[in-house]
Amino acid sequence: MSTPVIVGAVRTAIGRSFKGTLVNTPPETLITTVLPEAIRRSGVDPSAIDDIIFAESHYGGGDLARYAADATGLQHVPGQSVNRHCAGSLTAIGNAAAQIGSGMERVLVAGGVQSLSMTPLVSWRIPGPELKFEERWMPPTHVETPDAPTRDMSITVGWNTAQAAGITREEMDAWAARSHQRAIAAMDAGKFVDEIIPLKVEQPDGTVVDFSVDEHPRRDTTAEKLAGLKVLHPEIEGFSITAGNSSGTNDAAAATVLVERGYAEAEGLSVLAKVRAWASAGVAPRDTGLGAVKVIGKVLDRAGLTPGDVALWEINEAFASVPIAACREYDLDEEKVNFSGSGCSLGHPIAASGARMITTLVYELQRRGGGIGVAAMCAGGGQGGAVVIEV
Repeated sequence: MSTPVIVGAVRTAIGRSFKGTLVNTPPETLITTVLPEAIRRSGVDPSAIDDIIFAESHYGGGDLARYAADATGLQHVPGQSVNRHCAGSLTAIGNAAAQIGSGMERVLVAGGVQSLSMTPLVSWRIPGPELKFEERWMPPTHVETPDAPTRDMSITVGWNTAQAAGITREEMDAWAARSHQRAIAAMDAGKFVDEIIPLKVEQPDGTVVDFSVDEHPRRDTTAEKLAGLKVLHPEIEGFSITAGNSSGTNDAAAATVLVERGYAEAEGLSVLAKVRAWASAGVAPRDTGLGAVKVIGKVLDRAGLTPGDVALWEINEAFASVPIAACREYDLDEEKVNFSGSGCSLGHPIAASGARMITTLVYELQRRGGGIGVAAMCAGGGQGGAVVIEV
């Protein structure tokens, strides 16, 4: 196989949905910001791009990847949108790597975009003789059962994972607090500056602000404060999931540029990382959070690696229970996991999170002199996705 490598990676800062800086910024603006910037940073000739693959979720049709190609002067490039919910942009990167590995294409842009602030609400008709419609937050990802509701991931993912792995409220709150502390420390150290492209954003009052700092992390978060939050389902005995040990609802976009290694050498492009392996996995919907656990074993096997070979991990905090379960399963050093925060602190812009994780891994591994990085996450409906890179 030809070897896929990453030569560009960039993201926007992450906004807080519905009440943050990006509340009125449509996904079209986010994607048409990161796409040209990723290309510029990579140094690739835009005329050489074979395809653009972007993940999106909850938009109900359309093709934002093709929209972005057209809007940024790349009409000669087709655009493909993929949807694997939370793991969508990891799938986009894996698909791009596969195209390169097959020898069919040499230059692709892959990433993801999400604006939960601007996501349309879908209505469906309630079965029966009358034309009554109910508003839904999203179409179903799986067949609903009492222990796996389709519209309440606090049960389907957070709570079920905590029960399966025997994780306590105290452990989840401690993990979430540390996530905020790590994110704030990374921001204070300027670690995200290189990976973020600033946005000029018009606010509802007409003023324009420069948006370049993730706005979801809370500087004053502690485990003690999180312990005071109410659980989301007090009617369920022992329920331990709160807004504090869950991920946020967020807006952002992220993009990577992948090329064939020989092409990078011939064109004098700087290689940021090699893509070693990619994988997806399926589990029962009630075990969705364990999809991240299952896919880690699968992707490491494909890469010919053991957990001990990995320098850094990004295991998305859809809920704090998910990375805790993965750490237990593979006996991971928690100091190497979510080193600069994750979903509980930075936030979880669903379709963009995987590409954000890869971007953060690339820059952090470079600072540390290289090594193996793994990004893994669960995804709606009982799925998992993962990508292995080497800097």
